[in-house]
Amino acid sequence: MITIALPKGRIAKDTLRVFSKVFGEEFAFDDRKLILQKGEFCFMLVRSQDVATYVYHQAADIGVVGLDVLQEQPCNVVRLLDLGIGKCRVIVGEHRDTPIDYLQPKIKIATKMPNITLNHFSQKAIPIEIIKLYGSIELAPLVGLADGIVDIVETGDTMRQNNLVEVETILHSSAHLIANANSFYAKKTQILALCAQLEQCLDSRGAL
Repeated sequence: MITIALPKGRIAKDTLRVFSKVFGEEFAFDDRKLILQKGEFCFMLVRSQDVATYVYHQAADIGVVGLDVLQEQPCNVVRLLDLGIGKCRVIVGEHRDTPIDYLQPKIKIATKMPNITLNHFSQKAIPIEIIKLYGSIELAPLVGLADGIVDIVETGDTMRQNNLVEVETILHSSAHLIANANSFYAKKTQILALCAQLEQCLDSRGAL
């Protein structure tokens, strides 16, 4: 049995769609169920920020998680495969009418990714104050809470509708397949075979 941690939401649905394609049968969670057992696989639905934790502590053998989450929460796991789904970007954004003033002693950046944010601005030797938020990041510059934001965007529509503009891209992200180091050692043949099947499916479809 291989236990797989999936992030709730679209990436889980896309991942199960890939498994359905690979094995020629439907993989889908029943309404509100968090565990799906199908043949030699056991899927679990968890918050995206928790996937690597489940894998690291071997509550799951492998998991699917965005590169942005792995960068924000470094964890000793084996990175197996870029699935090419759940594509997004981590960007710096600002209000269209009040750009970030980089000459002030310290700029305020609102984000739910403090580690990525701090690393990015530290490399540029720009002092910042991080304002940790858990949602509606785009609101912060509009009400004067922050000078700018670091956030995840897919199309950028929400930013444009709220009069924000992208300043730069910090990271291009997509969903990655990761494994627990001990599980990878103990179930290497099964896991590598699964990776090969997934990779073949992804290659045949280009990118999902």
